[in-house]
Amino acid sequence: MNEYPFTIPVVRNFKHIEFQKPVTFIIGENGTGKSTLVEAFAVCNGFNPEGGSRHFNFNTMSSHSIFYEYLKVSKTINRASDGYFLRAESYYNVASEIENLDVDEPFSASPRKIKDSYGGKSLHEQSHGESFFALLMHRLGGNGLYIFDEPEAALSPMRLLALLVRIDELVKNNSQFIIATHSPILMAYPNADIFEIKNGKLQKTTYEETEHYTITKYFMNYPQKMLQSLRIDVIPKN
Repeated sequence: MNEYPFTIPVVRNFKHIEFQKPVTFIIGENGTGKSTLVEAFAVCNGFNPEGGSRHFNFNTMSSHSIFYEYLKVSKTINRASDGYFLRAESYYNVASEIENLDVDEPFSASPRKIKDSYGGKSLHEQSHGESFFALLMHRLGGNGLYIFDEPEAALSPMRLLALLVRIDELVKNNSQFIIATHSPILMAYPNADIFEIKNGKLQKTTYEETEHYTITKYFMNYPQKMLQSLRIDVIPKN
């Protein structure tokens, strides 16, 4: 197998993963295969590769990998009644599909539109971050499987803290999360499993051992020292 996605070491070396905690993070450097993994997990669980809930079947561009065809999902007897695949890079396409479905029959004859499940306002009439948060606060109902690919992309630090609260609310309502992220704020969620893609393999790690934590902490404690080490001129304070 010398073609994409098997040219990605973590895909080529993948054996299995057990999601034992309500929240599991997949982390790693850019290009290591985080999105490829979570996309395959999502498709295996019946979600559209571009995102959305299980009933979305649109196709803007066939860019997803065939990795999901090589995976087998073993589920517990407790089946989720809700689910969503949030993919930051294609959420615009999901918003467009909602607009299209709401004007097509039979939806136009119904008093309730799909956008009502997202707070009642068009996602295209909100900022990227606001539309993300409309999904998180209104569409996700609990007892669900929620797979997120870099949800921090459109969220401010304050909104990331609010997202932590929302995740906790949904976890307490019998939900499970699989999240690919670069955010040390999100990774701080208590008692989560963190799998880091390192040397082409998934390795379980702790929050404090992640590069995201150590670099962010060092930078916040010693910003000028870090900037100087990067050969960035630091203007002295008066």
